[in-house]
Amino acid sequence: MGKIGVYGSSFDPVTNVHLWTASTIAHRAKLDKVIFLPCADNRIDKQMKTSNEHRWDMLGLAIEDNPLFEVSDYEINKRAGTSKQYTWYTMEYFKQQYPKDDVYFIMGADLLEDIDNQELPVHLRWKLREKLIANHKFIVMARDGIDMLKIISKSPLLRNYDNGNKFHLIDKGLSMEISSTYIRDEFAMGGEPRYLLPGQCYQYIVDNKLYQKESKS
Repeated sequence: MGKIGVYGSSFDPVTNVHLWTASTIAHRAKLDKVIFLPCADNRIDKQMKTSNEHRWDMLGLAIEDNPLFEVSDYEINKRAGTSKQYTWYTMEYFKQQYPKDDVYFIMGADLLEDIDNQELPVHLRWKLREKLIANHKFIVMARDGIDMLKIISKSPLLRNYDNGNKFHLIDKGLSMEISSTYIRDEFAMGGEPRYLLPGQCYQYIVDNKLYQKESKS
């Protein structure tokens, strides 16, 4: 039985921190594979600055020399435009793709807090969250100022399904903060973010004139 991690994000663009985070998680959680999952550009909860195709191409360039990494088009092609815009469906899909393996959803502690945030009205919490938590496993990355154990203990849903194997908490050494937003802003203002993302991706952005001010290429 193997261990697979599903790492979803906009990757707009993919950064060196994304790659370093995935590599560190794979090492610490002893994963056999990390699947990068770019979200579709028609998501109502995210505002993409580049198309699915550009983000897909950049991810391919970024991971091409690492056999541990691969990219899935499940959200940008298979699920895009459907009513299945929830993490539950994504994880069910990958569970079916790897029936003999343990499949983990990789997320930050901020997302763990959002799943069943008791301070939010019920209709604003994650859809299908009980089935998601009941049937899947999670690798949770620390975020500054967020107590992951406290989040679990405060949520009846999370704590009642916490059997010791449900949540793999990685609470040290993942605090590097180089965001895609920062890189986009640097490009837009004529800055030089060359060494904050893979060299091939930097050149791709330059060649395709992405993230220029007022540009939505």
